[in-house]
Amino acid sequence: MERRDVIIATTESIPGYRVKRVIGLVSGSVVRARHIGRDILATLRNIAGGEIKEYTELLAQARNEALKRMVEKAREVGANAVIGVRFATTAVASGAAEILAYGTAVVVEPE
Repeated sequence: MERRDVIIATTESIPGYRVKRVIGLVSGSVVRARHIGRDILATLRNIAGGEIKEYTELLAQARNEALKRMVEKAREVGANAVIGVRFATTAVASGAAEILAYGTAVVVEPE
């Protein structure tokens, strides 16, 4: 996956590129709270069973924002790629969760 000029990879290497320099850990996070309207719909879906689409969409938006913030930090430190990207989720408070994206910022060049 690429975000403009920064390559993002969950793997430790990128085919066709070699790591020229390791810069270090970069991360991006976002804390999102549930929305009362979504909670009502989610409760109804929970009773009936099946996917709770409102929460799926909320978490997808949070993951995208966390990735965006991680990429911004990678750019700030001079990286053109982030390898070993992972996500973590933590409950911060009742009804609020943090989504964290992190990886190793590197400078890569084509082989």
